[in-house]
Amino acid sequence: MEIKDFIENFAEQFDDTAVEMLSAETKFRELDEWSSLIALSVIAMVDEVYGITINGEDIRSSQTISDLFNRIADRK
Repeated sequence: MEIKDFIENFAEQFDDTAVEMLSAETKFRELDEWSSLIALSVIAMVDEVYGITINGEDIRSSQTISDLFNRIADRK
């Protein structure tokens, strides 16, 4: 599991936010397009692509994309 691939999968959950706008240090909850619906999409994507279950608390306690990635990587 690579952070670059995770960022690409993460970016696919957005309609108007390009992958080029995202990096490991992006504070994803500060993005204009971030919403509870996108949070649910991220949870579903992680389950589908990585086979790992995360929940809202995992997202709430993560500040950056890297934080979330590390939480997921620790469970792999």
